[in-house]
Amino acid sequence: MKERTRLEQKIQAVQEVTQVLEDNAELVELGEAEGDSEIVEEAEKALKALKVKVDRQQLESLLSGEADNNDAYLQVNAGAGGTEAQDWADMILRMYIRWAEQHGYKVGLLERSDGEEAGIKSVTVKVEGPDAYGWLKTESGVHRLVRISPFDSAARRHTSFASVSVSPVIDDTINIEIEEKDLRIDTYRSSGAGGQHVNTTDSAVRITHIPTNIVAACQNERSQHQNRDQAMALLKARLYEAELQKREARAAEEHGEKTDIGWGHQIRSYVLHPYQMIKDARTQVETTNSQGVLDGDLDMFLEASLAHRLAPDKDS
Repeated sequence: MKERTRLEQKIQAVQEVTQVLEDNAELVELGEAEGDSEIVEEAEKALKALKVKVDRQQLESLLSGEADNNDAYLQVNAGAGGTEAQDWADMILRMYIRWAEQHGYKVGLLERSDGEEAGIKSVTVKVEGPDAYGWLKTESGVHRLVRISPFDSAARRHTSFASVSVSPVIDDTINIEIEEKDLRIDTYRSSGAGGQHVNTTDSAVRITHIPTNIVAACQNERSQHQNRDQAMALLKARLYEAELQKREARAAEEHGEKTDIGWGHQIRSYVLHPYQMIKDARTQVETTNSQGVLDGDLDMFLEASLAHRLAPDKDS
C-alpha cells in the first residue's frame, strides 16, 4: 500500500503538470489572438513557476535506487585537531538537523560522544521522512572548515575536518544476512547528560562486524535490549551502504571513470575567513551565503550533487 500510494502521487503530479501546461499554452494563444497582453503575461508567469516545479520533480525522479525512499542514518565524526575539529563536527550536526526540520523530517539521536571542552567526537542520528536517504546519500565524505578559531587566544586561522557517513535504514524489502560468529558485542555505560539510569547501568551497546571492521553503537534507548536492536539495524545499514559503494566503484571502473567514493574524499569546503565562500568540490556549486548554509539551506548542494552523481555526463 505504501508503494502504491507513492506511485499514485507521482502519476498525479505528472498529470497536474500536463494539465497546467496545456491550460496556460492555450491562454497564451488566446491572449495573442485577441491582443490581450495581460493574459499572456499571467500565463507566462504561471509557466515559469511550473518550470521550477518540473525541475524539482525531474530531480526527484532520479531517486530510483532500491533504498532511496528509505529513512537514513547519518554519522558525523570529528577529524584530528581536538576541540576545534569537535566544534566543527557539532556545527555540521546542527546544519543537518536544521535542514531536516525545514523539510519536515524527524531526527532521533542514537549515539553521541561529546568532546572534553566543546563539540562532539562522534554522533549518529536517524533521519525519518520520504526519500531521506535519497537526498542525503551524496553527503558522505569529508567536510573542510576554514575560520578564525574561537578557541585560539591569538585569533589565528584554523582548518578543521569532519567526516560524514550516510546509510539507508533497511526495511523488509532488503535482506541482509549476518552470522552471529562474525559479531563482537560490547556493552558500556552511556555518556552525556541523563538521569540515574543512564549513569549507573551498562545499557549502551557497540557491535563490531569482525570481517569488515564496521562498527555500530547505540546508547539512547532505556534498555540494553533496545540499544542492541537499534545497533543491529544500524550495522545492517552500514554493511548495505558499503556494498553499494563497492558496486558503484566497480561500475565507475568499467566505464573508465574516476570514483569519489570513500571516507578520504573532500566533498565541500566552508571558508568563513578571510572571505565567505562555501564550494562543492564535485559540482563546483558555490555560494557566499555561508550562514544560510550552516543554518540548513543545503538544497542547492544536494540537488547538484544528486544530479551529478546520477548523470555525471550532464552539466550539473
